[in-house]
Amino acid sequence: MANRTDPLARSVHGTNPQNLVEKIVRLKIYSMPYWKEHCFGLNAESLVDKAMELDHVGGTYGGNKKAENFLCLVLKMLQIQPEKEIVVEFIKNEDYKYVRMLGAFYMRLVGSPLDVYQYLEPLYNDYRKLRRRTDFGTFELTHVDEFVDEMLTKDFLCDIALPRIPNRWTLEASTKLEPRISALEEDFEEELEGEEDMEAKARAAALELEMVREDAKRGYGPRADEHRAHSPPPAHDYPP
Repeated sequence: MANRTDPLARSVHGTNPQNLVEKIVRLKIYSMPYWKEHCFGLNAESLVDKAMELDHVGGTYGGNKKAENFLCLVLKMLQIQPEKEIVVEFIKNEDYKYVRMLGAFYMRLVGSPLDVYQYLEPLYNDYRKLRRRTDFGTFELTHVDEFVDEMLTKDFLCDIALPRIPNRWTLEASTKLEPRISALEEDFEEELEGEEDMEAKARAAALELEMVREDAKRGYGPRADEHRAHSPPPAHDYPP
Protein backbone atom coordinates (compact mmCIF):
# COMPACT_ATOMS: atom_id res chain seq x y z
CA MET A 1 0.00 0.00 0.00
CA ALA A 2 1.17 3.53 -0.78
CA ASN A 3 0.51 4.72 2.75
CA ARG A 4 2.31 1.95 4.59
CA THR A 5 5.72 2.30 6.18
CA ASP A 6 8.61 0.51 4.54
CA PRO A 7 8.75 -2.95 6.14
CA LEU A 8 12.51 -2.59 6.50
CA ALA A 9 12.18 0.69 8.42
CA ARG A 10 13.22 0.68 12.06
CA SER A 11 11.00 1.95 14.83
CA VAL A 12 11.67 5.51 16.01
CA HIS A 13 11.23 6.45 19.65
CA GLY A 14 9.58 3.07 20.15
CA THR A 15 6.89 3.46 17.50
CA ASN A 16 6.19 3.32 13.78
CA PRO A 17 7.93 6.36 12.24
CA GLN A 18 4.70 7.57 10.64
CA ASN A 19 3.06 7.69 14.07
CA LEU A 20 5.21 10.73 14.85
CA VAL A 21 2.63 12.57 12.77
CA GLU A 22 -0.77 12.55 14.44
CA LYS A 23 -3.39 10.42 12.74
CA ILE A 24 -5.68 13.29 11.79
CA VAL A 25 -2.78 15.10 10.12
CA ARG A 26 -1.69 11.89 8.36
CA LEU A 27 -5.17 11.44 6.94
CA LYS A 28 -5.08 15.03 5.68
CA ILE A 29 -1.79 14.30 3.96
CA TYR A 30 -3.05 11.04 2.43
CA SER A 31 -5.98 12.90 0.90
CA MET A 32 -3.85 15.58 -0.76
CA PRO A 33 -3.44 15.41 -4.56
CA TYR A 34 0.27 16.20 -4.11
CA TRP A 35 0.68 13.06 -2.01
CA LYS A 36 -1.18 10.87 -4.48
CA GLU A 37 0.44 12.27 -7.62
CA HIS A 38 3.97 13.21 -6.57
CA CYS A 39 4.84 11.18 -3.48
CA PHE A 40 3.79 7.76 -4.74
CA GLY A 41 6.79 5.57 -5.48
CA LEU A 42 9.37 8.07 -4.20
CA ASN A 43 12.64 6.69 -2.90
CA ALA A 44 15.58 8.35 -1.19
CA GLU A 45 17.10 9.45 -4.51
CA SER A 46 13.98 10.73 -6.27
CA LEU A 47 12.91 12.50 -3.07
CA VAL A 48 15.75 14.98 -3.60
CA ASP A 49 14.21 16.25 -6.83
CA LYS A 50 10.88 16.90 -5.14
CA ALA A 51 12.59 18.60 -2.22
CA MET A 52 14.39 20.95 -4.62
CA GLU A 53 11.01 22.11 -5.93
CA LEU A 54 9.85 23.36 -2.52
CA ASP A 55 9.45 27.13 -2.25
CA HIS A 56 8.04 27.47 1.29
CA VAL A 57 7.58 25.61 4.56
CA GLY A 58 4.48 25.05 6.64
CA GLY A 59 2.07 22.55 8.18
CA THR A 60 -1.64 22.65 7.46
CA TYR A 61 -3.63 25.71 6.44
CA GLY A 62 -7.11 26.99 5.64
CA GLY A 63 -10.53 25.99 6.93
CA ASN A 64 -10.16 22.43 5.61
CA LYS A 65 -6.62 22.16 7.00
CA LYS A 66 -4.91 21.25 3.77
CA ALA A 67 -1.43 19.79 4.18
CA GLU A 68 1.55 21.60 2.75
CA ASN A 69 3.90 19.91 0.26
CA PHE A 70 6.63 20.35 2.86
CA LEU A 71 4.61 18.29 5.34
CA CYS A 72 3.88 15.65 2.70
CA LEU A 73 7.58 15.16 2.06
CA VAL A 74 8.29 14.97 5.78
CA LEU A 75 5.80 12.12 6.09
CA LYS A 76 7.28 10.44 3.02
CA MET A 77 10.71 10.53 4.62
CA LEU A 78 9.26 8.95 7.75
CA GLN A 79 7.69 6.30 5.55
CA ILE A 80 10.79 5.32 3.55
CA GLN A 81 13.33 6.15 6.28
CA PRO A 82 16.36 7.27 4.23
CA GLU A 83 19.84 6.56 5.50
CA LYS A 84 21.34 9.00 7.98
CA GLU A 85 24.07 9.98 5.51
CA ILE A 86 21.42 11.15 3.04
CA VAL A 87 19.66 13.21 5.70
CA VAL A 88 22.97 14.80 6.70
CA GLU A 89 23.58 15.73 3.06
CA PHE A 90 20.16 17.39 3.01
CA ILE A 91 21.13 19.44 6.04
CA LYS A 92 24.51 20.39 4.60
CA ASN A 93 23.00 21.49 1.28
CA GLU A 94 23.74 25.20 0.99
CA ASP A 95 22.28 25.68 -2.49
CA TYR A 96 18.67 24.78 -1.69
CA LYS A 97 17.52 26.17 1.63
CA TYR A 98 14.22 24.28 1.65
CA VAL A 99 16.03 21.00 1.10
CA ARG A 100 18.12 21.94 4.14
CA MET A 101 15.00 22.69 6.19
CA LEU A 102 13.38 19.40 5.15
CA GLY A 103 16.42 17.44 6.29
CA ALA A 104 16.69 19.43 9.52
CA PHE A 105 13.02 18.92 10.37
CA TYR A 106 13.28 15.18 9.71
CA MET A 107 16.41 14.97 11.86
CA ARG A 108 14.56 16.78 14.64
CA LEU A 109 11.84 14.12 14.53
CA VAL A 110 13.94 10.96 14.39
CA GLY A 111 17.43 11.92 15.59
CA SER A 112 18.95 11.37 19.00
CA PRO A 113 19.39 14.48 21.18
CA LEU A 114 23.12 14.55 20.37
CA ASP A 115 22.46 14.33 16.63
CA VAL A 116 19.80 17.02 16.84
CA TYR A 117 22.12 19.51 18.49
CA GLN A 118 25.13 18.49 16.43
CA TYR A 119 23.48 18.91 13.04
CA LEU A 120 20.92 21.64 13.68
CA GLU A 121 22.88 24.17 15.74
CA PRO A 122 25.31 25.03 12.89
CA LEU A 123 22.26 26.24 10.97
CA TYR A 124 22.02 29.17 13.41
CA ASN A 125 24.63 30.74 11.12
CA ASP A 126 22.29 30.61 8.11
CA TYR A 127 20.36 33.88 7.92
CA ARG A 128 18.62 33.38 4.58
CA LYS A 129 14.96 34.26 4.21
CA LEU A 130 12.21 31.64 4.20
CA ARG A 131 8.58 31.77 3.13
CA ARG A 132 6.17 30.11 5.53
CA ARG A 133 2.46 29.58 5.02
CA THR A 134 0.40 30.42 8.11
CA ASP A 135 -2.68 28.62 9.42
CA PHE A 136 -4.82 31.16 7.55
CA GLY A 137 -3.20 30.36 4.21
CA THR A 138 -1.24 33.59 3.95
CA PHE A 139 2.52 33.78 3.69
CA GLU A 140 4.94 35.32 6.17
CA LEU A 141 8.65 35.93 6.14
CA THR A 142 10.98 34.12 8.47
CA HIS A 143 14.64 33.07 8.37
CA VAL A 144 16.52 29.80 8.47
CA ASP A 145 18.03 30.45 11.90
CA GLU A 146 14.61 31.40 13.30
CA PHE A 147 12.98 28.25 11.95
CA VAL A 148 15.79 26.11 13.37
CA ASP A 149 15.45 27.85 16.73
CA GLU A 150 11.77 26.88 16.77
CA MET A 151 12.76 23.28 16.11
CA LEU A 152 15.07 23.31 19.12
CA THR A 153 12.91 25.27 21.55
CA LYS A 154 9.27 24.55 20.72
CA ASP A 155 7.17 21.46 21.42
CA PHE A 156 4.88 21.84 18.40
CA LEU A 157 5.82 22.93 14.89
CA CYS A 158 4.16 22.54 11.48
CA ASP A 159 1.24 20.74 13.18
CA ILE A 160 3.56 18.03 14.48
CA ALA A 161 4.37 17.39 18.14
CA LEU A 162 8.15 17.37 18.36
CA PRO A 163 9.80 14.61 20.43
CA ARG A 164 11.11 15.90 23.71
CA ILE A 165 14.85 16.42 23.99
CA PRO A 166 16.86 17.40 27.08
CA ASN A 167 18.07 20.95 27.47
CA ARG A 168 21.48 21.69 26.11
CA TRP A 169 22.95 22.54 29.50
CA THR A 170 21.90 19.09 30.77
CA LEU A 171 23.94 17.39 28.05
CA GLU A 172 26.84 19.75 28.69
CA ALA A 173 26.74 18.98 32.42
CA SER A 174 26.96 15.26 31.66
CA THR A 175 29.89 15.94 29.27
CA LYS A 176 27.95 14.40 26.39
CA LEU A 177 27.96 17.66 24.47
CA GLU A 178 30.64 20.29 24.09
CA PRO A 179 29.72 23.92 24.85
CA ARG A 180 28.44 25.67 21.76
CA ILE A 181 30.74 28.33 20.31
CA SER A 182 28.99 31.10 18.48
CA ALA A 183 30.31 32.14 15.10
CA LEU A 184 30.27 35.71 16.39
CA GLU A 185 32.39 34.93 19.44
CA GLU A 186 35.68 35.43 17.57
CA ASP A 187 34.47 38.79 16.29
CA PHE A 188 33.48 39.81 19.81
CA GLU A 189 36.88 38.73 21.15
CA GLU A 190 38.72 40.70 18.46
CA GLU A 191 36.59 43.75 19.13
CA LEU A 192 37.16 43.41 22.87
CA GLU A 193 40.91 43.06 22.39
CA GLY A 194 40.90 46.17 20.18
CA GLU A 195 39.03 48.15 22.83
CA GLU A 196 41.44 46.96 25.54
CA ASP A 197 44.44 48.02 23.40
CA MET A 198 42.93 51.46 22.85
CA GLU A 199 42.24 51.84 26.58
CA ALA A 200 45.80 50.77 27.42
CA LYS A 201 47.25 53.29 24.96
CA ALA A 202 45.01 56.03 26.33
CA ARG A 203 46.12 55.26 29.90
CA ALA A 204 49.78 55.25 28.84
CA ALA A 205 49.39 58.61 27.06
CA ALA A 206 47.64 60.11 30.09
CA LEU A 207 50.36 58.82 32.40
CA GLU A 208 53.09 60.22 30.14
CA LEU A 209 51.38 63.63 30.04
CA GLU A 210 51.07 63.65 33.81
CA MET A 211 54.77 62.86 34.17
CA VAL A 212 55.68 65.71 31.80
CA ARG A 213 53.60 68.11 33.84
CA GLU A 214 55.22 67.00 37.07
CA ASP A 215 58.70 67.41 35.57
CA ALA A 216 57.78 70.90 34.35
CA LYS A 217 56.67 71.89 37.83
CA ARG A 218 59.91 70.66 39.35
CA GLY A 219 62.10 72.25 36.66
CA TYR A 220 63.06 69.05 34.88
CA GLY A 221 62.38 67.77 31.45
CA PRO A 222 63.03 69.11 27.92
CA ARG A 223 60.80 72.18 28.29
CA ALA A 224 62.51 73.19 31.50
CA ASP A 225 65.98 72.79 29.90
CA GLU A 226 64.88 74.88 26.92
CA HIS A 227 63.60 77.57 29.25
CA ARG A 228 66.92 77.70 31.11
CA ALA A 229 68.88 77.87 27.85
CA HIS A 230 67.06 81.02 26.72
CA SER A 231 66.97 82.69 30.09
CA PRO A 232 69.59 85.49 30.85
CA PRO A 233 72.28 84.61 33.35
CA PRO A 234 71.52 85.53 36.91
CA ALA A 235 72.81 88.94 38.07
CA HIS A 236 75.64 88.98 40.63
CA ASP A 237 76.43 91.70 43.13
CA TYR A 238 80.09 92.71 42.92
CA PRO A 239 81.81 95.01 45.40
CA PRO A 240 82.32 98.59 44.21
